[in-house]
Amino acid sequence: MPYQYILFYKPYDVLSQFTDEDPTTATRKTLKDFISIPLVYPVGRLDRDSEGLLLLTNDNFVKHRLIDPKFAHPRTYWVQVEKIPDETALKQLSLGVQLSDYRTKPAQVKLLSTEPSLPPREPPIRFRKTIPTAWLELTLTEGRNRQVRKMTAAVGFPTLRLVRVAIANLTLNGLEPGEWRDLTEVELKKLMQILGER
Repeated sequence: MPYQYILFYKPYDVLSQFTDEDPTTATRKTLKDFISIPLVYPVGRLDRDSEGLLLLTNDNFVKHRLIDPKFAHPRTYWVQVEKIPDETALKQLSLGVQLSDYRTKPAQVKLLSTEPSLPPREPPIRFRKTIPTAWLELTLTEGRNRQVRKMTAAVGFPTLRLVRVAIANLTLNGLEPGEWRDLTEVELKKLMQILGER
């Protein structure tokens, strides 16, 4: 069977899997509500309350290279947080944050000067007039469970909205929430160069 590589813009409130194992929540949306291609699986995951880029493939080499922490490929997120992070918080995020059971690796972080151009989230985040919000661009080389949310909360700025915008060289460009497309030849060639020899 030929290898397939699909980019999907996961909307908010969608599980990063094709079946919902919890029989009491049959109304939750899964990947099968959007993608009908058999035998492709997500590389990593996004939590139900997160949005953004998922790569799906049936190529185990690509899956292994992108998931195994020793290869440390970058993942970039746009993160809306409560309040405006100060220099101390930004430095903590960049150097690594001590969480309950581990310390995160250094990350690239910058405070965005304007709100990124994103489709509105449904439902929208809870807006509070008295508490300002800000957007960060955060690039990690590891992907533990709910790591971004834990990191921003640990430095005092809880995450309100989280959108993954890039995995290695792959981006959300040209996709709307719920849409998917095949990788282009150029994207696939560049990804394989990044991942190294098969």
